[in-house]
Amino acid sequence: MPQFTKLTPNLLVASVERSLAFYVDTLGFARGMTVPDESPFAFASVTGGPVEIFLNDAAGAVKEYPGFAGKPIGCTGTLFIEVAGVNALHERLQGKTTIVMPIETKFYGMREFAIEDPDGYVITFAERVPHS
Repeated sequence: MPQFTKLTPNLLVASVERSLAFYVDTLGFARGMTVPDESPFAFASVTGGPVEIFLNDAAGAVKEYPGFAGKPIGCTGTLFIEVAGVNALHERLQGKTTIVMPIETKFYGMREFAIEDPDGYVITFAERVPHS
């Protein structure tokens, strides 16, 4: 049986530069590597603690993944990212991005909200709340 060691979402995006700016400037991720080193980028990565996300130019990705040809960017899932300080992050993002799920404490003990990135990917930020 394989031992899985890491999961890194690889998002196909319309503009790597636009997505990189959003993830770094709006969400607060750190800029990782880019390919090439200078714009226009075909690929970039962002990191935040143990979380890493790849941003891949959609047009270029079709060469490696021909099955993506003609398919819309985005997906019907969400990126679910646990954070410390979900309330503060929610406040900081007000008016800077589209919040598609308001902040609330769910019955399963997570306080969470969701936003939409420039390409339509939905990102849920969540924090476990102490039991009362």
